[in-house]
Amino acid sequence: MDLLCRYTNTTHSVQIVRIVDLPRGYFERVVFPNVCILFEATPEAHLEIHTGVVVSAILSDRIPCASLAVPSEVHAPA
Repeated sequence: MDLLCRYTNTTHSVQIVRIVDLPRGYFERVVFPNVCILFEATPEAHLEIHTGVVVSAILSDRIPCASLAVPSEVHAPA
C-alpha cells in the first residue's frame, strides 16, 4: 500500500527530489525554497534530495519515505 508523503524544502536553495526505487516507475520534481510537496510512495522507497547549483547537483540527503508519511487521519475523507 502506498503512503501519502510530504516533504518541505527548508533550505535557501532549489532542490531536485527523486525516488528511484519505486516499483512502478520514477519520481523527480524541482522543489523551490520553503515549498512543500505531496507524493505517494511505498514504505520501502527513499526520497533523494539533490541540492542544485547552476552546473551540477550534489546528493545531500536520502530520506526513507516511511518517515515522510502523512498521518492517515490528516488525509482521510470526511
